[in-house]
Amino acid sequence: MEHLDRRLVDLLAVDGRMSFTDLGKATGLSTSAVHQRVRRLEDRGIIRGYHATVDPDALGLPLSALISVSPLDPAAPDDVPERLTGIPEIEACHSVAGEESYVLKVRVATPGALEDLLGRIRSEANVRTRTTVVLSTPWEGRPPAGPEAGAV
Repeated sequence: MEHLDRRLVDLLAVDGRMSFTDLGKATGLSTSAVHQRVRRLEDRGIIRGYHATVDPDALGLPLSALISVSPLDPAAPDDVPERLTGIPEIEACHSVAGEESYVLKVRVATPGALEDLLGRIRSEANVRTRTTVVLSTPWEGRPPAGPEAGAV
């Protein structure tokens, strides 16, 4: 990816509402050049969308948990993501290496709601679960680091 395209991606990852004019000022490009580059980044799937960062506590969802899942029958088809896609409390589903097959990030209102959710996950996907309750989240949603981030 070109340096200017990467800069545009970095800026939009921090503030997805940044105007084309402000992006141009930050990169030295004209507004029309920024518009064309952003459109190309969207068309290529590099920028997949824009979203609002919402406070889960304000929505009545103060309890977060990470749920690791493993199939009860390892010979069964690996369709856990498809089976769980309709459960709205699941915010993310990550395929992982290790003992478990997937790690789910969930948000619920109460411990009782978490217990109910665990039952639905086990039932829908025919899996066993291991749950870690999140006590606090000092930060999350960090924009992706560029390839130069690990360079010394």
